[in-house]
Amino acid sequence: MRLHRLDITAFGPFGGAQRVDFGELSAAGLFLLHGPTGAGKTSVLDAVCYALYGSVPGARQGGSLRSDHAAPGIRTEVTLELTVAGRRLELTRQPPWERPKKRGAGTTLDKAQSWLREYDASAGAWKDLSRSHQEIGEEITQLLGMSREQFCQVVLLPQGDFARFLRADAEARGKLLGRLFDTQRFAEVEKRLADRRRAAEAEVRTGDTELLADAHRMHQAAGDAMELPDLTPGEPGLAEAIMGAAAVARCTARELLTIAHCARAAAESAQFAADGALAGVRETARLQRRFAEARERAGRLEERADAHREDRARMERARKAEAVAPALELRDVAETEHRSAADAERRTRALLPDAFADAGAGGLAAAARRAAEELGGLEAARRAEQRLAQLVAERDRLDRQERADEDVLHDAENWLGQWEATRAELQTRIESAQEAATKAEQLAVQREPAQNRLRAASRRDTLARDTDETQTHVLAAREGATEARARWLDLKEQRLNGIAAELAAQLSDGDPCAVCGATEHPAPARKIAGHVDRDAEERALSAYQRADEERADAERRLGLVREALAAATAEAGDAATAELAEQAGELERRYEEARQGASGLHAAHEELRRVEQERERRSAAQQEAALRTAARVARRDALDHERTALEGELAQARGAAESVAVRAAQLERQAALLTEAAEAARAAEDTAQRLKDADARLADAAYRAGFDTPRAAADAVLGDAAHRELQRRLDDWQSEEAAVRAALAEPDTVAAAQQPPADLAGAEETASAAARRLREAASARDAAENRCTELDRLSARSATAVRRLAPLRAAHDRVARLATLTAGTSADNERRMRLESYVLAARLEQVAAAATARLRRMSSGRYTLVHSDDRAGRGRSGLGLHVVDAWTGRERDTATLSGGETFFASLALALGLADVVTDEAGGVRLDTLFIDEGFGSLDDQTLDEVLDVLDSLRERDRSVGIVSHVPDLRRRIHAQLEVVKGRSGSVVRQRGGE
Repeated sequence: MRLHRLDITAFGPFGGAQRVDFGELSAAGLFLLHGPTGAGKTSVLDAVCYALYGSVPGARQGGSLRSDHAAPGIRTEVTLELTVAGRRLELTRQPPWERPKKRGAGTTLDKAQSWLREYDASAGAWKDLSRSHQEIGEEITQLLGMSREQFCQVVLLPQGDFARFLRADAEARGKLLGRLFDTQRFAEVEKRLADRRRAAEAEVRTGDTELLADAHRMHQAAGDAMELPDLTPGEPGLAEAIMGAAAVARCTARELLTIAHCARAAAESAQFAADGALAGVRETARLQRRFAEARERAGRLEERADAHREDRARMERARKAEAVAPALELRDVAETEHRSAADAERRTRALLPDAFADAGAGGLAAAARRAAEELGGLEAARRAEQRLAQLVAERDRLDRQERADEDVLHDAENWLGQWEATRAELQTRIESAQEAATKAEQLAVQREPAQNRLRAASRRDTLARDTDETQTHVLAAREGATEARARWLDLKEQRLNGIAAELAAQLSDGDPCAVCGATEHPAPARKIAGHVDRDAEERALSAYQRADEERADAERRLGLVREALAAATAEAGDAATAELAEQAGELERRYEEARQGASGLHAAHEELRRVEQERERRSAAQQEAALRTAARVARRDALDHERTALEGELAQARGAAESVAVRAAQLERQAALLTEAAEAARAAEDTAQRLKDADARLADAAYRAGFDTPRAAADAVLGDAAHRELQRRLDDWQSEEAAVRAALAEPDTVAAAQQPPADLAGAEETASAAARRLREAASARDAAENRCTELDRLSARSATAVRRLAPLRAAHDRVARLATLTAGTSADNERRMRLESYVLAARLEQVAAAATARLRRMSSGRYTLVHSDDRAGRGRSGLGLHVVDAWTGRERDTATLSGGETFFASLALALGLADVVTDEAGGVRLDTLFIDEGFGSLDDQTLDEVLDVLDSLRERDRSVGIVSHVPDLRRRIHAQLEVVKGRSGSVVRQRGGE
């Protein structure tokens, strides 16, 4: 990496634009960056770091990058041109900027921006690569191979951190060297082996867990016959222990199965014998119960013998009465019909007049025919009565129409008589409204300009008062800003005059001075009364900035008020506001009057149209009423003539009744009652004759069946339910008698009855005990068989799992040995050195050798840096660094070096590190280094030797920038970059190395 050009604008202490030509400074190989304390020497290095990484070194983060000396309109910007990895690049970065708004008061925030360009030598022009912060950061980090912290440690080496690498522990050295020498692949190998070891261990542990789960299942199946091994998944020997315990459990289970088979066979034989004995006892007990029950049933039959004989006699009488049953049924039906017919005749005769009380069926029928004939003669009179009602209704309707038409004619004559006066009045209203509308339009044109002039005059008066007040406020703000600026400048000058006392307050015995580097402070400056510190100066600056902002705001408001006043005066003119208000009010009053008058135009037009339509409607109604009146006269005469004829005809037809309809209803009812009575009389006569015939047939049938009277035959008849019940009792008696005789005649039953009573309970208890013993033996045999089957299945699955885990376990052992060896935790790795540390140790050994070549020159051959792979305490080894003192011949830790020795030892180490990184394939070439302070701790001779070593770097086309304010370096180093501070900010002055 080689720096060419750095452009700084409004950054840190630099208020304006500054340029640093590193190409010219690097041509001398060694250049000096110097200036007074606080001028901004370190800010130049901060700008380089900010251009590359977008942030400053860690110790100076958190503050604002923008210069307090910069003008408000200038944006902070850093541009760095450099060559890295053979590519010439230009980086430009702008931090966030709170700039003044282009319009109005206040500020607005612009986001941070970045640009990356590359010089195309073939085209002779710069080519844009990216404007993304993330892409640019990733590109620069990849090209340099270092993070911001590593870059500051190896390239910038800032104040106070120069010896960090020399005094760092092995882990910190490993991280930095790993990035510089690209040893990440070895760390990846370690990680890959560790991941593979964990994955293999997880697979083996999973397999062992499954195997142990099967072992628990076998233990559960085998019971006490199997003992589980006291091992956890992943421990050696787990599989062998489980398989051995499983084999013992299987042998024990098979022995128990054989014993269970024998026990079950014996139990089956005992149960068979017990079941045979139980069957014989049950049969004997059944036959004895059968004989006893037969004897009891025979006794009950003997007790019911008399009732059985009565049932048989009653059944015989019922069979004889079955021949008389049809005659009985016919006689009952005839009697029922005659009784109903007689009741109907009595009801119908009760509704007839007394004149028909003794009339027979023939007389009643003749009277009904006469009433029907008279009813037929009234049909023509009924139609005439209906026509008469229609004539009366039509005559009433004509009278109502006549009265309505008279009202229509009267209303039409009255309304049409006033038509001409109504039309003239409406025409006058329309003409007046039209004139008012024309006048309102003319006044509306004059109304708006008058209102605008009145509003402009009001604004003009208000703005005139505001202008005077704002101008007074502007004068006061200007005076306040001038006084605040003078106050701030006075305090700043007082602080600069007493800055020595402020720096001396931070000194402590034994610590180097930030200005001269001395560790002794015999006479530090003291603060005097009224000393101005940094907080007082910043408060005065903030007060001045606030006052200046208030002045600018007041001037902007004054300009805006004056512009508005000029516009309002141009629009309103010179007329007074009261005069314009009076004119506008008069116009408004006249306009409202005209508008009110014009508002009735539409209503007048509508009213005229409505009354014209009403006139046409009333004229038409008048003509139609006259025509209807003429037609009604002829119709009324015809109706009166027809009505007279119908009334004479109806008076003859209805007789004494109120109407023809009433007379017809009377005749209809009389004819219906006579007809019904005649039919009831004939039915009563017929049913009486049928009842007489039925009695004669019943008496004959009873005599032939052997009964003395018909009543005796009727009593002997049984109903269906009684007949079925009697027959059932007879059949039951016969069946029971046959069954009892058969049971008492069986030889087996008679023989069993002669034996002693059977002991059924004892036999059942014996058989139940035998069955229980058989079930227990069968359950034991099934359990033993299931145990053997389950153990065989689980053992086979465990054997398969053991065979499957064998290659996984071997692979896990192999990977675990490699992983622990590369991680430095294996017993075979005596120095506990990781693989990456082993590789970095070789690189560190090269760095120590390269650093020794310069360290020997700087220390006049006294010191040599050597690499040590010894373990530090209980930690790991590989990245130790010691110094060999040629004067004593002893090797000691680098932490025992003095301040000056530590400086040139770490400087030699950093230069050696840069050489090795450059020579390393794929490494980063560090062509530019910066050394920030530390030279004040060297004596003159050592300083000469150090400068000779740094000057020799030009042989490898490398340059070193020394950041220091030691006066002796200005004489020794000709190429210089001076930072000069002032009230308006710092500036840089560059001098070449001629």
